[in-house]
Amino acid sequence: MLMSELIIKKRDGGKLTAEEIKFIVDGYTAGDIPDYQVSAFLMAVFFKGLDREETLQLTMAMRDSGDTLDLSGISGVKADKHSTGGVGDTTSLVLVPMLASLGVKMAKMSGRGLGHTGGTLDKLESFPGFQTGIPHEKFMENVEKVGMVIAGQTADLDPADKKLYALRDVTGTVNSIPLIVSSIMSKKLAAGADIIVLDVKCGKGSFMKTPEDAHELAAEMVEVGKLAGKKTIAVVTDMDQPLGNAVGNALEVKEAIATLKGESAGDLLELCLTLGGCVLKAAGMAETMDEARERLLGTIQDGSALEKLKEFVAAQGGDPRSVEDVSLLPAAPVCRELRAAESGYVQAVDALGIGMICLKLGGGRATKDSTVDLSVGAVMGKRVGDSVQTGDVLATIYSSDEAHAGAAREELLRCFTIGPDAPEKTVFIKEIVE
Repeated sequence: MLMSELIIKKRDGGKLTAEEIKFIVDGYTAGDIPDYQVSAFLMAVFFKGLDREETLQLTMAMRDSGDTLDLSGISGVKADKHSTGGVGDTTSLVLVPMLASLGVKMAKMSGRGLGHTGGTLDKLESFPGFQTGIPHEKFMENVEKVGMVIAGQTADLDPADKKLYALRDVTGTVNSIPLIVSSIMSKKLAAGADIIVLDVKCGKGSFMKTPEDAHELAAEMVEVGKLAGKKTIAVVTDMDQPLGNAVGNALEVKEAIATLKGESAGDLLELCLTLGGCVLKAAGMAETMDEARERLLGTIQDGSALEKLKEFVAAQGGDPRSVEDVSLLPAAPVCRELRAAESGYVQAVDALGIGMICLKLGGGRATKDSTVDLSVGAVMGKRVGDSVQTGDVLATIYSSDEAHAGAAREELLRCFTIGPDAPEKTVFIKEIVE
């Protein structure tokens, strides 16, 4: 085969065979096909697309480009969860312990934050001593004994995705649904779980801006997962405002702990109950979503989910005392309140804007090599629909110094839109795609 001919074929709208797709993926992973040819191929896909069969074949070729996890020796049902990325999204730290405490084995590989989206690995490193990189043997042992692992992806797992995503990032081809599907699903399939639950964000703070685009992405990932032999469910959720009240690594960890203690509810808990309910139903551990929700809430009420979080933190080298005593987590030296200048109702909270403020405070990465300050960020005091009186706290800023806090204050004020009338309530859980 000639790569130039395959580029032309896709450029002209032709359908690639499984063998042709495997040739491209294997050749690029091995370094036999140069960046400039794969860049041209990616641009052809961006404009001409891939049908479902092509998307499946690309996904499988990427999955098979390196090692895969074999979880068949692990007892019980194995599940995995993925989010398409958002602001204030600490779902994994709540959901995974809840499911693990009910006996679902959660083997999850996560990433770091980039840009305005937070990364689970960065949040976990707020626990003193926590290790996100653990040997394969320890990974498998912890899945079996603890019931959950959240760790960084190994270098040999899906190497094709690492190379292809880096190239997409610099060639303007990130926002292609077939390429997004193959990127996400190849990693999830390589991780070996029986059940995959996907949280597809929709709105200003996410990559999918419209419900239509989010539905298309969700449906394609579910179909590819099913064709690959996995039980796959997607939940489309709102990301116009931050998911939780906290935005910033250690701040989000504190909110997750508060949620597991039963001290915090709202959209974060609702999402965990919905995603967890999908897993329990798919696993045959609940007949209805109502039954699943009750079981999940029970793990908060009896303290088993919080105990599972402590066990998990200790098993990966972290200090479990920091789950009970959050003062042991990183804390910013400067704390400043943002107060409302007028009365009314919160009409909108700009998730993307708040994510960018956290980034500028030092809580995120402008590049992959950026150093992250785990202590900084903001905590929302008001959400969309809340009534506001002059002087009420809209948010609290946590910063490394006064200068950054002052700059963040002015930008954060612009993220809140206050008007005289209560806004219409938006639907948070937009749909479940099965």
